Order: sequence, then C-alpha cells, then structure tokens
Amino acid sequence: METIFSGIQPTGNVTLGNYIGAMKQFVPLQNDYECYFCIVDQHAITVYQDRLELRKNIKSLAALYLSVGLDPEKATIFVQSEVPAHAQAAWMMQCIAYIGELERMTQFKDKSKGKEAVSAGLLTYPPLMAADILLYKTNLVPVGEDQKQHIELTRNLAERFNNKYNDIFTIPEPMIPKVGARIMSLQEPTKKMSKSDPNQKSFITLLDSEKQIEKKIKSAVTDSEGIVKFDVENKPGVSNLLAIYSILENVSITSLEEKYQGKGYGEFKGDLAEVVKNALLPIQERYYNLIDSKELDDILDQGADKANKVAIKMIKKMEKAMGLGRVKK
Repeated sequence: METIFSGIQPTGNVTLGNYIGAMKQFVPLQNDYECYFCIVDQHAITVYQDRLELRKNIKSLAALYLSVGLDPEKATIFVQSEVPAHAQAAWMMQCIAYIGELERMTQFKDKSKGKEAVSAGLLTYPPLMAADILLYKTNLVPVGEDQKQHIELTRNLAERFNNKYNDIFTIPEPMIPKVGARIMSLQEPTKKMSKSDPNQKSFITLLDSEKQIEKKIKSAVTDSEGIVKFDVENKPGVSNLLAIYSILENVSITSLEEKYQGKGYGEFKGDLAEVVKNALLPIQERYYNLIDSKELDDILDQGADKANKVAIKMIKKMEKAMGLGRVKK
C-alpha cells in the first residue's frame, strides 16, 4: 500500500478553501492509502506565535481533522512536535541543502520581502518539510499548485542524500487535486482564499455561524452582468462561487449554469449560502463534541506513538548512512 503524508499549520482559522482544497479530499484517501496527517506546529513558529493561541489552534485543528471525517483507525493523526524525529531529520536535511536553493523558494522571498530581519527558520523550513515527508517513506503528497516547488526541493534533497550516502529514501510525487485545489478569495477572486487575509469577508471558516456564512456569501464579489456562468478569466467571482457550490453539492457546473439560467445572483447566492451551511453543520457539531474531550487527547497520543515508531526507524537509517553516533560492539 502506498503512503500519503500531509500537514497543515495550526495558525488562524481553517477556511472553506482549506477544507475543499485539502481536508475534504483527505477523507477518501484514508481508505486506499497508508495516511499520515500531521499538525505541523514546528512550521508555525517560523514567525512569532502567541503560545496560548498556538496550543489552542493545535487542538482545534486536530478536532477539525476528525470532524471532517478522518478516522484514527484508518489514518495516523498526530502533532509534529510530539515526534522528535522531525526536528532531528530536519537538521540532517539542512546539512545537505544549499543556501542558494533555499533563498530561491518563492514563499521565503514573499514572506521576507521588505522586512529588516527574518528568522533563520523562515529560510530553513523547507528541509523540515522534506523531513516530514521522507520519514514515512511517502509516495504521494497532496498539495496545491503553490506547493509544487517544495515537493521538487524534497525530491532533490532525497535524491542527493540517496546518491551521497545510502539509498534509503522513497522519492515522493505531488498529488494535485483535479478540482477545488484553489478556492479563491470572496472579495478578490483573483487571489487564493487565505486565513491570513486581513479582510474577514474574504474567507469563510469551518466554524463560522450561519449568519456569518450568509453575510459573506451575499457580499462576495461578482460582476454587473447578472449571468451565472463559469468563466474564470472574465467572471472570476461567479466562477469561484460555482466551483464551491459544485464541489460541496457534488453536482456539475454545467447543471448549475442551467439551473440558474435567467435568474439573478441574489437567488444563486442565497442557495449557495444554504449549501455551505448544510455542509459545515455536521462538521461543527462533531467539532464541539470533541474539542475539550479526553477522546481527542487519546487519539493524538495514539497517533504520536505510531508516528514515533515509524519515524525513529528512519532516523536510525539516516544516522547510520551519515556516520553519526557509535557502532556498538
């Protein structure tokens, strides 16, 4: 059985875009693959995090993983910092990474632009991401188009290690969803929906109230044409809303265009708000039952135990290949 690894940072609120582009697609994967779904809290601290807020977000994201339908009997769900092998492997990967290739990473250039000082972690977190993936002999990594560069670096580092030391790493491939990989901002539909967007109207979170969802959908940017039609170039706002509707209801965009032919945006948005609310309600109910429960802690303990057993085996192989530690007689 092939292995999948994916991680989400516990920063801010999980958006509808995160759900459609990643979490919703994780659920069927757990039936056909060995899956590791990680809360990558060590990645989060490349920029300052309030410790209490970070801890709250870690548990919240774990509860959401389970609330969207991940099953701890089928998938390993764990917190990155609870598996020390991630940080150990990251150091070894840093030692074979080149500064030039790290400085060329788009996210480093974007996040460091215009700043007088940036943390060294912002530069070196791609080797940590590579370590995350390589520890579990990962075959496939579900990512959006914007993360392909990180997978390429991971592949390069794995091949460099294999060639220089010992052939121990599986070379991972990106798994890019065919639909829904890139849900756009409700206010600027040419930009990806982001939980870090300062405009709260630009994204819907998985824990938004019914009123918040209605308001955000109704205020979503469209155009003056009044025609419900999928045309990303000329009608990015309407196309984005159609994509959300299509994925959440599992209906074709063509059938939605036919359904709303001759009808205005008001009716279309009203119906879409109901679709979003209906999709998120069961997630929210499960979330609030889980968030302060012993069940959640037990699941994370179980996940960390399993991940540790697998990751430690790879760490020992890496250390042996690089000549670290002692050979006992």
